[in-house]
Amino acid sequence: MGPTACGKTTLGVLLAKRYNGEVVSVDSMQIYRGMTIGTAAPTEREMDGVPHHMVAVADPAEQWSAARYVETAVPIIDDILARGRLPVLVGGTGLWLDAVVKGRTFAPGSAGGEVRKTLQERLKREGAAVLLDELRQADPEAADRLHPSDEKRILRALEVYLETGKTISAHNRETQALPPRYSAVWIGLQFADRADMRALIGRRVDRMAEEGLLDEVRALMSQGLPSGATALQAIGYKEFLGVLEGRSTTAEALEEIKLRSCQYAKRQLTWLRRNPDIHWIFWEKERDFAHAFQVSTGILSAVGVS
Repeated sequence: MGPTACGKTTLGVLLAKRYNGEVVSVDSMQIYRGMTIGTAAPTEREMDGVPHHMVAVADPAEQWSAARYVETAVPIIDDILARGRLPVLVGGTGLWLDAVVKGRTFAPGSAGGEVRKTLQERLKREGAAVLLDELRQADPEAADRLHPSDEKRILRALEVYLETGKTISAHNRETQALPPRYSAVWIGLQFADRADMRALIGRRVDRMAEEGLLDEVRALMSQGLPSGATALQAIGYKEFLGVLEGRSTTAEALEEIKLRSCQYAKRQLTWLRRNPDIHWIFWEKERDFAHAFQVSTGILSAVGVS
């Protein structure tokens, strides 16, 4: 795991080849078909003959949650294990990784149900502050944890309480007490100097543009995909959609993509650093995969993976 552009795909393939493994992508945008360039999904050449799962499995018009990802990915992981092979989970979507490996369950609630629709209507009329105050009466722990502008999670917490009578905080405490689903070795990649990460992200964004990201966005729109689709909210797609709609120039879009990608990488690191079990490998100016492979195999050998 690690932030965007840190080399997860390459190291994942190297380890899968060494340990008779198969890669399972844990990326909330690589699941969508037709989004190879902008999500940096592994190409056939990058896969290097290693089976990859959970890449390009969803229609771009679909909306996937962590719960749906877990429901789909866990049987695949179990099948890899049953065949005597090693699942190598590769990705930067921290919530999804935690949900799969640690076995976290999700509080019940119908995201498209009547309760959610009513809450969304109230959000438009009354604003998030009113709903947050209401949540504070039922679940002060969740209310204190949420920012007033985090409308999505405020709605979710209220939805869970109104539909089940149990707070989302209580549910989270119960699920965190469960033993993990899998015994996993966590290996993280990041740059020692944040400036080097930003430079690499900039180069990657320029390369995506050269490889045809704008055409990829155009192809998605030609399928009749609505501009509000979750897939089109991905970094790179939203900005180039603005180019197609005449709201910005290509140069402006590229600068915005670079900025948002760096901001996203920072959020990824913030999430991942909460996990004390991660063995971190720090890149210097450039990514040294031979060194990372050597360190990783040493970590795995120490816990009995051969």
